[in-house]
Amino acid sequence: MIRAIVTDIEGTTSSLAFVHEVLFPYARAHLPAFIRAHAREPAVAELLDAVRAEVGEPGLDTEGVIALLLRWMDEDRKATPLKALQGMVWEQGFRRGVLRGHIYPDALDALRRWHAEGLRLYVYSSGSVQAQQLLFGHSEAGDLRPLFDGWFDTRVGHKREVDSYRRIAEAIGLPAEEILFLSDVEQELDAARAAGMATAWLVRDAEPEPTARHLQVRSFAQIDLHDPRLHGAPQGEKR
Repeated sequence: MIRAIVTDIEGTTSSLAFVHEVLFPYARAHLPAFIRAHAREPAVAELLDAVRAEVGEPGLDTEGVIALLLRWMDEDRKATPLKALQGMVWEQGFRRGVLRGHIYPDALDALRRWHAEGLRLYVYSSGSVQAQQLLFGHSEAGDLRPLFDGWFDTRVGHKREVDSYRRIAEAIGLPAEEILFLSDVEQELDAARAAGMATAWLVRDAEPEPTARHLQVRSFAQIDLHDPRLHGAPQGEKR
């Protein structure tokens, strides 16, 4: 029995285009000015020091840190301090009404239904918890944060590591087999399955993989929480 659902964001609840064509360019354009304006504030200064520590350059000046962060963004690096700083920049955009979080209608319908049915819902994304809450709190459909029971980011571990999902199951307080993880990335699903979780692969516009170990669906509307294939029964795309 599935009692909790953990969902990815990018490519799963929200479109890749929104993340890559709206959020990332906005952060890249505004991050330098944000850091220059707030570098002395404790929360920002701590993150800048975390960047310096990650590369072993404690004496790196502010402009050097900015250049490094922009390079990491171009590389799509999943560095925790970068994600936290991006979240701060996005917060300004969301609060000013410049940004509105995209949510697929099928994801919105399913999340509302599952919440009404008493399932516990969580988010696990490489974006910071702050960024997650901003996207769902300022979505095109309004404030969706009340639907969720908790939020996880790379502070619990990276998304392709099995131990990350074990920690999530422990934090949720349920056996892993009672938790369903949703993502559009096969390696993340592999890690979740290795930790004992049920899995479903959102392929949406991608071509299905005929030998995949995970149930493949085009939308949240195709997810049946009683489908044995969520736990690794014979595969194939569900149509």
